[in-house]
Amino acid sequence: MVIGYNVETPCELDDLNVICCDGCDSNKASSQMERFPINYDAAEPQEIAVSKESPKTVATAPMDSPWPIICHDLHHTGRSLYSTASNPGTEKWRYKTNGWVFDTPVIDGDGIIYTGSFNRYFYAVYPDGTKKWRCKLGGDLSHSSPAIDENGTIYVGCWDRYLYAINPDGSLKWMFGTGATIGSSPAIAENGTIYFGTLWTGGKGGKIFAVNPDGTEKWRYQTGYAVSSSPAVADDGTIYIGSYDDYLYALYPNGTLRWRFKTGDNIIGSPSIADDGTIYIGSYDDYLYALYPNGTMKWKFYTEWGTSGNPSIAIDGTIYVGTDKLYAIYPDGTLRWSFDLGVDRHISFSSPAISADGTIYVGTTIDSLYGGEILAVNTDGTEKWRKLIANNWIYSSPSIAEDGTVYIGSSSDKMIDEGHIESVGYLHAFGPIDSNEPPGSPSIAGVTNGKPRREYYYRFSTIDPDKNPVSFYVDWGDGAIADWSGGGEGNYKMDECASGETVFIKHIYLIRGTYTIKAKARDGFGGESDWGTLEVSMPKNKAISTPFFSILENHPNLFPLLQQILRL
Repeated sequence: MVIGYNVETPCELDDLNVICCDGCDSNKASSQMERFPINYDAAEPQEIAVSKESPKTVATAPMDSPWPIICHDLHHTGRSLYSTASNPGTEKWRYKTNGWVFDTPVIDGDGIIYTGSFNRYFYAVYPDGTKKWRCKLGGDLSHSSPAIDENGTIYVGCWDRYLYAINPDGSLKWMFGTGATIGSSPAIAENGTIYFGTLWTGGKGGKIFAVNPDGTEKWRYQTGYAVSSSPAVADDGTIYIGSYDDYLYALYPNGTLRWRFKTGDNIIGSPSIADDGTIYIGSYDDYLYALYPNGTMKWKFYTEWGTSGNPSIAIDGTIYVGTDKLYAIYPDGTLRWSFDLGVDRHISFSSPAISADGTIYVGTTIDSLYGGEILAVNTDGTEKWRKLIANNWIYSSPSIAEDGTVYIGSSSDKMIDEGHIESVGYLHAFGPIDSNEPPGSPSIAGVTNGKPRREYYYRFSTIDPDKNPVSFYVDWGDGAIADWSGGGEGNYKMDECASGETVFIKHIYLIRGTYTIKAKARDGFGGESDWGTLEVSMPKNKAISTPFFSILENHPNLFPLLQQILRL
């Protein structure tokens, strides 16, 4: 028995147990596939073939790719093998999804990016920002980031209480039912076992699951409350995972408890493992803990706020963790530096990604603006660059591709038709480009024959050949403009949008007449389109004499009164 600070060993845990289910068939893939068929939406519609036979058990380790699982690797270091020294921080492209993107994009050996959305869709996107395929699952995908094994199978947890195994072509391999919502990201051990946790659904949940590569249950372990933490796996096979019951758990590969360590509050985020075996975990008690492999405390560091993200570990051992600041902490628990994020900014679920050149990337949330940024920080704690990419928040963690491109998801609310707001998400790609072509001339649609002093919505869209994000400049023809720099009518700033995305902008013409709406588009690299135009008419009322209409034009405030009199 190991006795140490806040460490509990198995003999002290009468209220916890392990349920071993080797050989049970209640979660056979075939029966689940019949109940919840996957919906496939590729570039070309096609029938999807789903096997009715249980796949054979084949041990598969994580894929050897630039970013196969959350936080890059089984130790959750967040440390890339690739440099971003030539990454200028410009946005190459953005891909619009059907809902908020909370998870971490993962990357396979061919550079394909995989991400889910909070609207049931799961996406595979080529490195140029075009869709490979998407599939619709049985529920929303929240904080469960995908994991890819060496055969290309993608595993992801869903709010419909299932873990999905998806083939590289987007077809369903199997589903594993848990009885509780999954907000934990799966980890794939070297022997192919998939580990993840479940939330507290209807008084159930709070479990840690081990699932075989064929979709059958290996074992489950009950914690005291919900588990959103994602498991880190040590070289000796020990599984480390946190719980809302305030404990960090260390489990043997057979599902029995090795030890658990009690913090002062909920553990929301995930642990990480240093090269020397030290385990780092943040807690909502406002401390970052460093633990020896035997579960005793090495040190703790006061972070001022509770941490929801993963503490990432640089090659020199520096630990990066985000709260209301980005902290850099030496391996002995002393502060190296802290980076002030700015007014009303904090790091929520986003975990730092560290490139081979040492640049740290992380997502921030801006409370006062309801927005989110991607932030790049140098190794000395100075700002490299940042960009506002969301009008809600950034919960996604960045990932880094072999060519140094940085991917991250975002969450925004956008107007999708007249007066209707919808939650949308984006997958963003930041990095250098070889060449750039300007976007095409915008198309403009909306009311062409209306009445003055009424509010009308107009739709603007364009295609950028390079899939770059675009913004619009609109000249309404009556002296008012909507400016991409934030100037113009009502100081209205034109938000960037994805190539092909429709933007709705409202306008009111005060005076009768015929106007030409002109719009042009500009991409993130300064390329500007030709003008697109639309002629609109706010016709004169023939019952009104010309002299009287001249008076009305000079005194537009008389129009509401006249409207009541004439019932126009």
